[in-house]
Amino acid sequence: VIRYGYLWRREAERSEDAARKDRPAAIVLAAPLVERAVKQVFVLPITTRPPTVEKAVEIPAAVQQKLGLGPGLCWIVCDETNVFRWPGFDMTPIPRSDPKAWSYGMLPPKLFEKVRALFVECARGNRLQVIDRD
Repeated sequence: VIRYGYLWRREAERSEDAARKDRPAAIVLAAPLVERAVKQVFVLPITTRPPTVEKAVEIPAAVQQKLGLGPGLCWIVCDETNVFRWPGFDMTPIPRSDPKAWSYGMLPPKLFEKVRALFVECARGNRLQVIDRD
């Protein structure tokens, strides 16, 4: 989980090209590109607003606490993604931490698998909205 300037689909549809705020985002896939061993990374937004779609996974309170995401409920939205070349220019340091700290930490394997499976289901069903950030 990184801190990232995530551009929502609704913002991209309005021709916005910059995120309104930085937020935690879960890296769900890192795929190598041919050129110079660069990786293309797919991130999913983490939000505190209850999702309006079924394609989201709630983050358990204990995981939120371990990652330092704060109190209240959080969800990982799995039907839209930002994709960028690693490292992306929209990555930002985590507030109140080392100025070079970009990561909150890792999702537990079972939670990651649940998120990944829902992401793949959305991609296979042509329900995944991809916002290219390069």
